[in-house]
Amino acid sequence: MALLTFLVEDNRTIRDNLIPALEELANTDVVGFASSENEAVEWLASHAADWHFLIVDLFLESGSGLGVLRACKDRKNSQRAVVLSNYVNADIRERCLALGADAVFDKSRELDAFFDYCKKLFDGLV
Repeated sequence: MALLTFLVEDNRTIRDNLIPALEELANTDVVGFASSENEAVEWLASHAADWHFLIVDLFLESGSGLGVLRACKDRKNSQRAVVLSNYVNADIRERCLALGADAVFDKSRELDAFFDYCKKLFDGLV
C-alpha cells in the first residue's frame, strides 16, 4: 500500500519534480495538493482520514504553512506532517515543531534526509 500524501506547495516546478520523486523513491501516492493555506486547510478538514503524510512549504501563494500546521495539529497519531522549505533556520524549525510538525527539512540542504525520512515512514520506522 502506498503512503497517501498531501502536498502543500505553491511552486509548480517544485511540485512537478517532487511528486514523481516521492512516488518513485518513497512509494507515495500524492492524493492532492494545495498552493494556499486556505485551500490546504479546507482539503485537510474535508479529508481528515484520507492521508498518511503531509508535506508543507512555509511560504505559500496566500497564507502560510504555519497556519496549515496549526490546522492539523489534532491529526491522528498515525499521520505525519513535515515541513519542506527553503526558509529553515533554528527559530523556524523550533516554531514548526511547536505547531506539531514531526520534522523540518531545508529544500536546499536536506533533500537526502527528507527522502530518507519518507522511506522510513513508508517502512513504518518513523
